[in-house]
Amino acid sequence: MTSENNSLFISSIEMQATFEAILLKNGFEQEKASKCAAIFTTNSMDGIYTHGVNRFPRFIKYLKEGYVKADEAPSLISKFGGIEQWNGNLGPGPLNAIHATETVMKLAEQHGIGCVGLSKTNHWMRGGTYGWQAAKAGFVFIGWTNTIANMPAWGATDAKLGNNPLVMAIPYKDEAIVLDMAMSQYSFGAMELAAMKNEKLSVPGGYDKEGNLTDDPNLILESWRSIPVGYWKGAGLSLLLDLLAAILSGGWSTHEITQEKVEYSVSQVFIAIDLKKLGNHSSIAQIIDNIINDYHQSIAIDDSRKITFPGERVLQTRQKNTTQGIPVLKSVWEEILLLNE
Repeated sequence: MTSENNSLFISSIEMQATFEAILLKNGFEQEKASKCAAIFTTNSMDGIYTHGVNRFPRFIKYLKEGYVKADEAPSLISKFGGIEQWNGNLGPGPLNAIHATETVMKLAEQHGIGCVGLSKTNHWMRGGTYGWQAAKAGFVFIGWTNTIANMPAWGATDAKLGNNPLVMAIPYKDEAIVLDMAMSQYSFGAMELAAMKNEKLSVPGGYDKEGNLTDDPNLILESWRSIPVGYWKGAGLSLLLDLLAAILSGGWSTHEITQEKVEYSVSQVFIAIDLKKLGNHSSIAQIIDNIINDYHQSIAIDDSRKITFPGERVLQTRQKNTTQGIPVLKSVWEEILLLNE
């Protein structure tokens, strides 16, 4: 462990061991604790601190309050062909999502394409985790989750939509191209991190309580008036993702989740496509290479900035954090260590 200003640099080994010890103290059996701790650590290694180390204390809080049930696992509700519906039974969201991704890949191997609707689950943390999982195994992945209402419909002032993160992933060489995006301009985790670091957003991300556009994350978190990506287009996409999540899983929609005041029992969808089943399978790698090579030839506004595809910077961050340690705000790590006493 080393320190710099307001941050500490924690090795992945120390971080995972700390998370695992805390989970074991809070009702997790060994295998589940190890797997869940690894997910939080990997998210942090890849630079997604908002849904890794920074989110861990809230995960433990929800665990203690009974919203997350350490000893529960998903159970099959119904199935037809390549479509299955599962009940997450309020088990740990990351573990439920790993299970759903493994299941949907098996369905895709059998049917070419598979779909799993998962109801009554919890926050899956970083949705891209499951895109990487599937894409590195050779599958196209599409997945999304609904959330508590935290974003207004376009033209409205009150939150009726969730920012409903969407993940799309494609195998690429030994890694993957992974898009992981919320329907709000900034995820709430990103705004919370900016607020913790006393930083402004790079572009306006929402409105304050008086209806003024602002780049102050504190004011947006207070008003819950974030801007949808693409304005009315993002708002519309958010609504459709919520509708499909509720329909395909048989679970709660955003307005039902919101009635509980705490974000839990969310609905998620996992779709996988087995590329090996496609007639043009032998040429897919070359198609992707040609597209990415052309994309990388984009003329950048700033010569010092490289144009990257979704997920490309994750690989750079992962390497950096492996070498230097994972940067963690001192206040966050101190809060986590208190959980282990």
